[in-house]
Amino acid sequence: MAAVSNEVAGQLWLALGRVEGLGVRSAQKLVEHFGSPEAVYGASISSLEGAGLPHQVAVRIRDGTGQQEAERELAAAGKLDCKVIPFGTSDYPPLLKQIADPPLVLYVRGDASLLARHSVAIVGTRRPSAYGSSVAHRLASDLAQRQLVIVSGMARGVDSAAHRGALEVNGKTIAVFGCGVDILYPRDNKRLAENILAGGALISEFPLGTSPQPENFPIRNRIISGLSLGVVIVEAAEYSGSLITARLASEQDREVYAVPGNITSPQSFGPNLLIKQGAKLVDNWMDVVEEFPATIRAQLIPAATASTASEEAETRSLFEPSLSGDQKAVYDVLRPDKATFVDDVFTEAQLPQPRVLAALLELEMSGFIRQLPGKNFVRKL
Repeated sequence: MAAVSNEVAGQLWLALGRVEGLGVRSAQKLVEHFGSPEAVYGASISSLEGAGLPHQVAVRIRDGTGQQEAERELAAAGKLDCKVIPFGTSDYPPLLKQIADPPLVLYVRGDASLLARHSVAIVGTRRPSAYGSSVAHRLASDLAQRQLVIVSGMARGVDSAAHRGALEVNGKTIAVFGCGVDILYPRDNKRLAENILAGGALISEFPLGTSPQPENFPIRNRIISGLSLGVVIVEAAEYSGSLITARLASEQDREVYAVPGNITSPQSFGPNLLIKQGAKLVDNWMDVVEEFPATIRAQLIPAATASTASEEAETRSLFEPSLSGDQKAVYDVLRPDKATFVDDVFTEAQLPQPRVLAALLELEMSGFIRQLPGKNFVRKL
């Protein structure tokens, strides 16, 4: 059989995913058996049945089922400036190839080259505490500044905080959708999606137009972990989808990390349980990086700065800022896990109100604290 172009090969991979009765694993085994997707579509019914396919599935493939639909899908993707990356091509993410059930096709909007970069996933609850949001944001920022791509699911809460943390330091981030990449979900993350497109990528294995059905999200979680060197769980309740991601990461031989939380908080159940089960406890970016192979660590932390970075991480628990005078007095009153009302800050700081208000403004402008509705303040980690 004559060689075919990458575009045609991609269309055939895409077509295999449209054949009723042929799952992801079966399609991959079929291509391994025949050598290429074009060879699968060129095989006889008896040969397909000999490879273990039921008669009806073999007939569908022989009849070219899925090819016209795949052609239409590629045309629609082209209009959206969406790249379609089939399994078995050079652009397919190397780490994702290693998992047991990699998707046949990835739809990518934005910078597809990020899929081959070293990355870390940060995931957690959709309803985080102020502490959880701050931790996710700060860890993502610090890891992104070390040239790691931050992977998450663009859900509300921890996921969104992680994406924003990477973007705010001009880092790179990938959002993995549980729907088509042309469907914005959740809708209130429209601005975030636009920002990710400008400096990262939106990806999915689901065809264009696929709605965000609940059953899609556990499926997409294997991609979040599969793309990454490790997964950091920030806050997750007992039945959180983030614990599914952590389990998948473990099955994929990825590192699993967890940020410890208040033992009385339901959102701390997940990470605290994972730590009991052997997950790496994380309270700074070095805790994540030091688990990577030496060759990867060397790329992220040049030898000349590695010892300094290690010492710096050891002396800072979630990055205490260097402050003095009124700023330090006010900062010491605030907590990352609980909002403090402004009147309580006046009382506990034991400073005149004008000086407290000035310090609060300076701290907020410097990015050390955040003001919540109702004149409440929390530390940013």
